[in-house]
Order: sequence, then structure tokens, then C-alpha cells
Amino acid sequence: MQSSYAEAFTREMGCSLNEWHGWLPNAIGDHPWTLSDSSADIRFSDGGLRIDWQVGAPRVIALASIPRLIVTFTFTNQDAVQRYAFMRRFDLYMQRGGG
Repeated sequence: MQSSYAEAFTREMGCSLNEWHGWLPNAIGDHPWTLSDSSADIRFSDGGLRIDWQVGAPRVIALASIPRLIVTFTFTNQDAVQRYAFMRRFDLYMQRGGG
């Protein structure tokens, strides 16, 4: 978990496109949003967030191949507190772990 989030940033997500599409609605929460093939526009009462993604080459470690998405987040009219609140929920929902 990060302590702050810039107005725009890019990260790699270790998931397939199908997994991403399945997880995204719940990660966004109750905010109204629209989806296209490679982006989502989320509306807040006083601003918004655009999430763009593209499929990257899988990350290969020995015999394991992990799907990879390159995801860009671009906030508009959201201060640091608002960005943090949204991304905290988003990151907690998207977090996957193993044991």
C-alpha cells in the first residue's frame, strides 16, 4: 500500500484481461463509470479518474508465465486525500496473495 498517489501514474498488474474485467467493477465501488475495450472512466462528484490498460508480454519466471497488464491511472480534480481514499480501496480489492 502506498502512502500517496500522484495525479497520473502507471503500474503493472499481474492478471489476465478476463480477470481484470471481472475484478474492476467491485474495485471501483459505487462510483458511476463507463467501460470501453481498453479504458474505464469513473465519475466522482467533483472530478474523475480515467484508467487505461493494455496487455503486456507475460512475465516468465522459470516455467511460470504470469499475465501482465500495463495500467495507467489519470485523476482529474481530485486532491491527494481523495486519490488516496479511492486507491486504498482499489488496491485492497485488487490485492491477491498466496500462502
